[in-house]
Amino acid sequence: MPTWQEKFQQEIERANQARARANEGQARVCARRAAGVAIREYFARRGISTLSPSAYDLLKALLELDDLPPGPRQSAVYLTLRVDEEFKLPVGVDLVHEARTLCDGLLPGELG
Repeated sequence: MPTWQEKFQQEIERANQARARANEGQARVCARRAAGVAIREYFARRGISTLSPSAYDLLKALLELDDLPPGPRQSAVYLTLRVDEEFKLPVGVDLVHEARTLCDGLLPGELG
């Protein structure tokens, strides 16, 4: 059974592979899934149950926490942004980087 770190890294690698194929939409999906892996681990450690398998739902639930630090909060905001009619994010942000930033903020020092 893979660890949460291995699952996170697998999604980041999938995101990088999608980006290398110029498939930014798939890269965004993988970045959100990676963030979902980290959030699920963070919630488990805090005793917060997670019923939804959706990374997007986990990101929204994370944003509802009053004690969420500003760094992870901003990353979660970026990761929940919707694309415009041209399938681009409204701001120039790298969601793969934001998934890593979110993970580092929630579970510092655990990715190695």
